[in-house]
Amino acid sequence: MTKDPMNPNSLSTALFTDIRENIMNGKYSAGEKITENRICNEFGVSRTPVREAFKQLELEGLIENVPNRGAFVIGISEQDLHDIYELRIAIEVKAVKWAIERMSDEELKELQEAYDLMEFYTMKKDAVKMQYMNSNFHEIIYQSTHSRFLEQVLKSYQFYIMKTRKAALQVEDRLDEVLKEHKRILDAIYVKDIEEAEKALIEHLTNSQQRTKLGFNTLKKINA
Repeated sequence: MTKDPMNPNSLSTALFTDIRENIMNGKYSAGEKITENRICNEFGVSRTPVREAFKQLELEGLIENVPNRGAFVIGISEQDLHDIYELRIAIEVKAVKWAIERMSDEELKELQEAYDLMEFYTMKKDAVKMQYMNSNFHEIIYQSTHSRFLEQVLKSYQFYIMKTRKAALQVEDRLDEVLKEHKRILDAIYVKDIEEAEKALIEHLTNSQQRTKLGFNTLKKINA
């Protein structure tokens, strides 16, 4: 856990980030009780930042404070995953359309470079770096829309998008599959075929949803 000693709010924010990560990767499972004492001991902090972190976690719907009982992990359910992907499809289909209409030559070059690195890390079987470039590929599409409203919407649930991508890539031997899906999207963008780009994106996200379910189940088994 890293924090800025000059920022009084940084400790609770860092703590919130770490606890959220533990919930998302299954270290703290749904229904599990997490007490202030446990978190204080685990992270070596006082109660004040823990209380602030718990407030943030409750606002994000990741824990529930039950009167006279304490805080319980809600986590991410299959319904939550379904909802995240429904939102991703709706937003990213619009994003790829706007990107094709508004993308500069330089942005197209950046998208190609992101894909090339995805291809390189796929060959290396480096899932961590592949995941990073996967995110970069999609973010270039978002930025290429030149829509501040779309980026504002994405920022509100970007963390969960990132975690679903990571979980999807936990599934073994799927890097080649993911790469091919991005190649189809890239090819459609190059020829400015909006309909094909939208179809390719929907297929990619539908497949990603299935990979994510497998990935989350794998993480749960590891942390069980």
